[in-house]
Amino acid sequence: MPKNSKAFLPLITAAIFIAMEIAAVAMLKSSSTLQDVWLNRASHRVMGKLWSGGETVRNHFSLSRQNDALTQENFALRERLREYELAREAAVEAGESASMAGRRFTYIPATVVKMSRNSMHNYIILNKGSEDGVTTHSGIITSKGVVGIISAVDKHYSYGLTLMNTNVSVSSRVGRSGMVSPLIWDGKNSNRGMLKDIPLHYNIEPGDTVVTSGFSNIFPADIPVGITGETEVVYGSTSQTEVILFQEFGALRYVTIVKNPERDEISALEKREELR
Repeated sequence: MPKNSKAFLPLITAAIFIAMEIAAVAMLKSSSTLQDVWLNRASHRVMGKLWSGGETVRNHFSLSRQNDALTQENFALRERLREYELAREAAVEAGESASMAGRRFTYIPATVVKMSRNSMHNYIILNKGSEDGVTTHSGIITSKGVVGIISAVDKHYSYGLTLMNTNVSVSSRVGRSGMVSPLIWDGKNSNRGMLKDIPLHYNIEPGDTVVTSGFSNIFPADIPVGITGETEVVYGSTSQTEVILFQEFGALRYVTIVKNPERDEISALEKREELR
């Protein structure tokens, strides 16, 4: 081989290599199957990282909001508990009956495990049970208002009926009038209740505050329930008033179980008196 041809050998080799690379790229472009495989792999990796990062961010901000809401709720409940204790002490000093003044309630924080919202008999399951001190006929509340009543208890979980259940009735009092009436769900709207069997001589104005009466053994007095709406006469003998509930059931996550340690003693006394 001539010396000049040897000098051009590296250039020829490089040209052949470049030509083969171009041919390979052309083959990749012409093969839709290969191209789809590589593109799908690449896109899956990218999208997976994006989704993972987005979910992490969402969880972070969601957890932050939940913690903020829980902190505010705990603060509100502590303030309410302090008010109850001050009211109890004032009642004792004023010489009121021990049965009323000594009614202490205990408060157990809980998390909603499951909750139904789409039937006439909605329920709630909480992550606290008998080992945490929960008993049946305990109330369920939040800082916004009444949620429901515990009806069954296991070791680690409790089952309750929510206010969105036609079998639940809460003894309630209307602010300005002081009138006491049972409150039930209207069976239609998640944020609507109804005060029933109101004597006609009571004038219930829209916008009055409705709170728990304290006459039952389940809820302390003055737990917020809602505000009154329109009133209508029923069968010409009594009236009923719409109540817009404070509690929002659509985004319920954390609750507080309200337990009355003296409920059984009070119930036994009431039964004994009824038998006389």
